[in-house]
Amino acid sequence: MLNLYTSVVTKTVSEEKFAKGEKLSVYYHNLFDYALSFADLIRWRASDGLEINQNLQVMQKNGYFFLEGKESLIYQRLLRKRISAKKLEIAKKASKAFSFIPWVKMVAATGSLAMENSTEGSDVDLLIITQKGRLWTTRLVVYFLARILGVKTRKPFDRNEKDKLCLNMWLDAGDLVWRQRNIYTAHEIAQIVPLVSKDNTYERFLSKNEWILKFWPNAVRIQSLKFRKESKISFGLFEWLAYKIQYLYMKKKVTNEAITPTRALFHPQDWSKVVLDRLEGIS
Repeated sequence: MLNLYTSVVTKTVSEEKFAKGEKLSVYYHNLFDYALSFADLIRWRASDGLEINQNLQVMQKNGYFFLEGKESLIYQRLLRKRISAKKLEIAKKASKAFSFIPWVKMVAATGSLAMENSTEGSDVDLLIITQKGRLWTTRLVVYFLARILGVKTRKPFDRNEKDKLCLNMWLDAGDLVWRQRNIYTAHEIAQIVPLVSKDNTYERFLSKNEWILKFWPNAVRIQSLKFRKESKISFGLFEWLAYKIQYLYMKKKVTNEAITPTRALFHPQDWSKVVLDRLEGIS
């Protein structure tokens, strides 16, 4: 096995050979303890709109790029990749089961799992996009099916999250435009890995959020597809009841979550603010 710490000498990357967007990318991913390969550096080359503190030094070893003093991220990256592979199998099995629900249009891995950066104790983050006007009905059916199949799902304030499905992002296919737009949310969208995609839902989702390319221009290829004009979202009586019942159940626990008839985003901590504050610290 290759010895990551003795086989290749760590080199300092010269400023002349490193574009500003590439340097920013290394800094950004360092916030998530993630060393970049050369291919990653191309894909995740950031736009050049943020000024960078020149005192932060980028290093290179064994084809990976990281900040000075963060050499251990190379080994950590390889370890987390193996851990993530096991968790991705859990996500794939659950996604296949959920795909039999006709209202499920897309299931995708998100967060650290999508970047192959999960730790041993991490949960399995999934984004689910549903048919227009069926989000809350679908959510009930998904949780019911998960329980029938014995699939473990993470509950609010659950400290033992290892290998449990975290169904924390739900979108109605008629409401795919992301509201909050910054370098963090752009990355979160660009990194998702579709496991189930019906009727070109993944492509539609990206096309509705083409703004992400302003932050990460090489991250994804957004196809110029012609979609049929979307009809107005209509909600049946059962869908409204499903929404009201679930909303009343969650109301006392809501903090920073976004809950509407067409979306449910459960993120108690605003990671977008955390990341942006840390980026401010290097500018």
